[in-house]
Amino acid sequence: MNETPEALSTDPQDGGDDDPEPPERLRLDVLIEDGDWSAFAPVEETVEAAAGALARRLDLSAAEAAVALSSDARVRALNLAYRGKDKPTNVLSFPAARGGMPAGPRRHLGDLALAAETVAREAAAEGKPPRHHLQHLVVHGLLHLLGYEHECEPQALEMEGLEVEILSQLGVADPYAAQASSET
Repeated sequence: MNETPEALSTDPQDGGDDDPEPPERLRLDVLIEDGDWSAFAPVEETVEAAAGALARRLDLSAAEAAVALSSDARVRALNLAYRGKDKPTNVLSFPAARGGMPAGPRRHLGDLALAAETVAREAAAEGKPPRHHLQHLVVHGLLHLLGYEHECEPQALEMEGLEVEILSQLGVADPYAAQASSET
């Protein structure tokens, strides 16, 4: 008897070990390039948790991004080369496609570069746990890779709302709460 490929596939209700794995949502390539990231330990897991929460909230699948954990000096050089700003910044986003999600079976969203000294300095100045601030910046940067912007108030409100919602899944307090209370 010839069996068709459908007949050979494992029935999800059969309880066998051959059940297909759920599709991977967002795969990150995390590279510790430069800088002292010890205050954020375990840094890879911290970054991946933030990306996982974003992927679940936005129902991403078959996407990937690269995250370079670097230093002020390296991020300053990138900021000067790509944005004309001769200073370090906390996170730089380099989208692979304009306007959001690129097409294809495995979609590369783009690359992020974060500066250890700036992220640590900001966390201390704002009285935030370093890991929480890093997770906020990873979510913020990934949203930029997906086409979200904050150039005008409606865009900023949408992006910040998503950030707050995603970060709450990680137990991270609203990063904009202090800013909102200082504006009133």
